[in-house]
Amino acid sequence: MPRQTPLSDIRNIGIIAHVDAGKTTTTERILYYTGRKHTIIDVHETKDLKTSTTTDYMEQEQKRGITIQSAAVSAFWREKKINVIDTPGHVDFTIEVNRSLRVLDGAVVVFDGVAGVEPQSETNWRLADNYNVPRICYVNKMDRSGANFRRCVDMIRTRLNARPVCIQVPLGSEDNFRGMVDLVEMKAYVWFSDDKDAKWEIWEITDDLAQKLNLTVKEDLDNVASIPALRSELVDTALEQDDAAMEAYLETGEEPSADVLRACLRKGTIKSAFTPVLCGSSYKNKGVQQVLDAVVDLLPAPTDVEAIKTVDEDGNPNGERLSSDDAPFSALAFKVLNDTYGSMTFVRVYSGVLTKGMSILNSTRGKREKIGRMVEMYAKDANPIEEARAGDIIALVSLQETETGDTLCDASAPVILERMRFPDPVISVSVEPKTKGEQEKFSIALGKMVRADPSLRLETDRETGQTILRGMGELHLEVTLDRMRTEFGVEGNMGKPQVAYRETITKPVEYTYTHKKQTGGSGQFAEVKIIFAPRERGEGFEFLDETVGGTVPREYVPSVKKGLEMQKEDGVLAGYPTVDFSARLVDGKYHDVDSNALTFEIAAKACFREALPKAGPILLEPVMKVEIVTPDDYLGDVIGDVNRRRGTVLGQLERGSNIAVEANVPLNEMFGYIGQLRGMTSGRASYTMEFSHYEPVPRNVTDEIVAGRNKAA
Repeated sequence: MPRQTPLSDIRNIGIIAHVDAGKTTTTERILYYTGRKHTIIDVHETKDLKTSTTTDYMEQEQKRGITIQSAAVSAFWREKKINVIDTPGHVDFTIEVNRSLRVLDGAVVVFDGVAGVEPQSETNWRLADNYNVPRICYVNKMDRSGANFRRCVDMIRTRLNARPVCIQVPLGSEDNFRGMVDLVEMKAYVWFSDDKDAKWEIWEITDDLAQKLNLTVKEDLDNVASIPALRSELVDTALEQDDAAMEAYLETGEEPSADVLRACLRKGTIKSAFTPVLCGSSYKNKGVQQVLDAVVDLLPAPTDVEAIKTVDEDGNPNGERLSSDDAPFSALAFKVLNDTYGSMTFVRVYSGVLTKGMSILNSTRGKREKIGRMVEMYAKDANPIEEARAGDIIALVSLQETETGDTLCDASAPVILERMRFPDPVISVSVEPKTKGEQEKFSIALGKMVRADPSLRLETDRETGQTILRGMGELHLEVTLDRMRTEFGVEGNMGKPQVAYRETITKPVEYTYTHKKQTGGSGQFAEVKIIFAPRERGEGFEFLDETVGGTVPREYVPSVKKGLEMQKEDGVLAGYPTVDFSARLVDGKYHDVDSNALTFEIAAKACFREALPKAGPILLEPVMKVEIVTPDDYLGDVIGDVNRRRGTVLGQLERGSNIAVEANVPLNEMFGYIGQLRGMTSGRASYTMEFSHYEPVPRNVTDEIVAGRNKAA
């Protein structure tokens, strides 16, 4: 079957933002204006579970009014196919943004016009930087009280270290938001109705523009007055991308045409030389069509971005695979979903053609997969297809061996595509089925949830035998258990959240351990001399073999490393994993008969257990970057409470009529915080937090934790 949409006419984009900036509302409008929907559902209308927006269709999303898992939809605009992934904005579900950005070619970053750049905006921006995803910015909610376009642009510049270029300027704000000036066409788009089908009027930019629109607020008048300067900045910045156009402009003084400007803006956006900024109000149906135009005009097609990098089995780059139907088939599995249709694996096809019935290779695991049902997803609806080509984002039903991050490819031309990076969990709870008879069903469901979400971890506590579920936050774990109820029909109980502490050492120690056992016949013997030393925070564990002269035979060195790697998971202070240290094997002894791999593994474990108490072991705890947005009246109470929680206030910022307090606070002090925050601020404050770093626990707190662990044991 020939290609239906040319590769150059495809846009794979994500909608990313902080929670409540308006991603899902914007996606709903995109689907309406592209003709994929005939009605618009607003997020606040879904709380009774009787209706849902297209992309927030899960019960948990409707109840909470937030996006929990990314959802893919596709639409056509100006004959270009736009594959859109609506992503979550809550920090607990950053994994969804992570894996979506990995397979997307561009992104629309949505900002709340009042709050500007918020903590999760920064996290998402960093993820986009990591994956080199070109993006455009959309300052939404310009109709809200306190909206300030210029402040938001300044925050994009200072807090994201970006280079924003305004291609629109708002006309009015709050209740008097009327539209925007297009600085490329130098035309004003003006609405006189908030209706979803309202048509905008196109006005010339004249000196009395502000007067005709009854603009009286100083910020609104300043925006109109800044149009010539912003237009000049736009022209200068855009023409940096085209030497010939720049020379013509300097020689003749004639400003370039809109088409030349758009071509230059597209080139600069794709290279991430700068980031275009638009504005509007998705809820009031103003500016969404212009965002769609910008997606088509400025964001890249699969052929415009760098070819996907390939790596060897150790993750080292070794080549690339061009995005083309003619290249051998390759795709990346970026998400596994347990659905009413069964297990569904979402893949981005990077090259070649995939057809139903093909046998392909999972090169990450060395396993074969047979392609059965292939579907194109429209949120929760699956539309069967017969083939997929380079640039497509599709789902494969009931793959047996494939998990998130795996590469699927043609067995005759195997490659491994550049892998994703997943965050480590920071919180854990014990989980168990509500009824003992559902233990097996509960375990199967839990296994499927963990397989679908790489930011979840599952393990068994060796001391208590409890099942421990680790995740990114309280909401993350709560939603996981709730989804097991709705998706698998099994309910569970959750224990009190536990912090994922770590242990490390503060000074070097040299230790020799001899393992000797004689029980008649051949005995056991191994001796190791190891120097343990601290490393910088975040550098992890390093093992070095510095033996000379065969004091420890080469074949036994891996066993020493294996013993240390196993034992470091059970620290000497309170049984938490030990991190950020090096172990140098400098000497040892062996016996021709009594030594083997197992004896050296045992010796290494015992050496660790006996040496580390002498190396100044300390406990590390996860510290969260917290942002609390509160009315000025409660600022003193909020800061005082942060200090009582062992927090460090980093700074304060104005957020419209509120104050945003930035602080670092240990995760252990943040459990149940939302209830206490609402109590002290009459329900008017809110907060967000994300993992920042690990730092040492104070001695008195360490003593409490160690005593608690010993008592539990």
